Amino acid sequence: VLVSKPEQAIHVLQNLRTMGVTVAIDDFGTGHSSLPYLRRLPVDVLKIDRAFVQDSVEDAHAQAIIRMILALSKTLDLKVVAEGVETQEQADLLHAGGCDLLQGYLFAHPAPAVTLEAGWQIH
Repeated sequence: VLVSKPEQAIHVLQNLRTMGVTVAIDDFGTGHSSLPYLRRLPVDVLKIDRAFVQDSVEDAHAQAIIRMILALSKTLDLKVVAEGVETQEQADLLHAGGCDLLQGYLFAHPAPAVTLEAGWQIH
């Protein structure tokens, strides 16, 4: 919808934000979630794609892309979520860079809602 009807999508997203819904761009840096959309869309959060996080400890290029996304998001007053955090080293790197939120197997594996409702603890 964003690609084929961007003006309509912007209007819908603006209405959602007015209702208090947080709008995030998922998998930022891949596919259609690119800079032209970031400039025009009313968003609150960028989610760093797990492909960058996965190689972040060993790959200087992945680190550079993550730093760029973090710097850009701070300049635009956006929150950042890193997807696919699986190791403490990745978490430390992202935290040191100023990433707002981390998600991934390091913290919890997917679970049914009933498990969460029963008091399952996230570590």
